[in-house]
Amino acid sequence: MKAAGVMSADAANAILLPVLDDLRAVCDFGPVTQDLTQLPDVDLLVTGWGCPPITGEVLARLPSLQAIVHTAGSVKGFVTDACWERGIVVSSAAQANAIPVAEYTVAMILLSGKRVLERAREFKAVKRIDHYEIPLTVGNYGATIGILSASMIGRRVIELLRPHDVHVLVHDPFVTEVDGAESVSLTELFQRSDVVSVHTPLLPETRGLVSRELLGLLRDDAVLINTARGAVVDQDALASEAGRIRAVLDVTDPEVLPAGHPLWRNDNVLITPHLAGSQGNEWGRLARHAVAEVRRWADGKPFQTPVPAERRERIA
Repeated sequence: MKAAGVMSADAANAILLPVLDDLRAVCDFGPVTQDLTQLPDVDLLVTGWGCPPITGEVLARLPSLQAIVHTAGSVKGFVTDACWERGIVVSSAAQANAIPVAEYTVAMILLSGKRVLERAREFKAVKRIDHYEIPLTVGNYGATIGILSASMIGRRVIELLRPHDVHVLVHDPFVTEVDGAESVSLTELFQRSDVVSVHTPLLPETRGLVSRELLGLLRDDAVLINTARGAVVDQDALASEAGRIRAVLDVTDPEVLPAGHPLWRNDNVLITPHLAGSQGNEWGRLARHAVAEVRRWADGKPFQTPVPAERRERIA
């Protein structure tokens, strides 16, 4: 079996380089490039961040191509309708990438419940401790956590929350029952939750889904966490509500907010640089997942984590 890689040089160095020998032990693994015109005809592509769209014109130069193994999450940006129409089988590392996102989310839920960052900032200023000044609203015992979308990451967050003394709500228009969570309406999710964590994909119908009206339903001092896509949240509305509620944003729209944006200046808002997904040693998980999928394909087995063609309109 012949294979090649398509991704940016940075992605190749971070993810593929450490496992090149493993890939070459499984197949005849050729070049890694971001230039689709330089690809030889191969049976399988290993793709990653920076992969350009694989169009019908590209496919015409790759008559042998049967499968794509993606070393990151979403394939929406480069697996075109032409790929699906040709019947190319696609695997994604979305499940592997969901693990650190869910871990980040749970960490932020627990830290925000204890108001860790705010209290650390205050402690640095006053250098005094008085535990009995802490309001009874601080803490995670009995907190209500709302999960917006029973996506792969949303479900993983619900699973990781099980050992904690919290009550979990979930809203997903396509799912009526999720183990470990109470399914509720979108309005009820925002009315009842102490923390709402956003895990919905960015689709035309979800752009601006977390609206001014929904944010207004959150109780004072509630927390909004967004690790999905920045455009799912109405950021102007959030900026106006952020004196009343708190927010943890790992994604924004645009990805880096303008220097003068009010969310930068608000002490109730923590903005992190899109770090929840796989980074550093976590890239190794993506790499090992890709090697395992290539090995399965070489052995004539189906992918462990395929992306169904019928779900292409709703994937993140």
